[in-house]
Amino acid sequence: MRSKDSIVRFHRFQFEEKQQQVSEVEVMIGEFNRKLSELEQQIEAEEIRSGVADPTHFNYSMTAKSLRNRHENLIKSIEDLNVQRDAMKVLADEAEAELRKVELIAEKEGGVQSMPEIEAVDDSALVTR
Repeated sequence: MRSKDSIVRFHRFQFEEKQQQVSEVEVMIGEFNRKLSELEQQIEAEEIRSGVADPTHFNYSMTAKSLRNRHENLIKSIEDLNVQRDAMKVLADEAEAELRKVELIAEKEGGVQSMPEIEAVDDSALVTR
């Protein structure tokens, strides 16, 4: 009985850990999107200040060029994080399926309580029933 409990706890821990990793990446994506908006505003302000909005123009602001470069790098980072998050979600789903399987086996063999149903309210909050 004790080993069944520890196996279920281990699988529950793995599942919760993977969910936490997904949440952390989603927070990073949100922060990067906020920074992206700030950069867009800074680029626009610099282009208005300098009077040149064409990046290919010889008199385009060096500050605006630098901001545009940071903007492009941030977009690439967000794309990479989205791919990473999607892969982590797959791993979390697999860990959840494994946890459910272990819980069912433990319940049949001797009564370990199953994990409560989890309903996603939005990307950042979870509610248990």
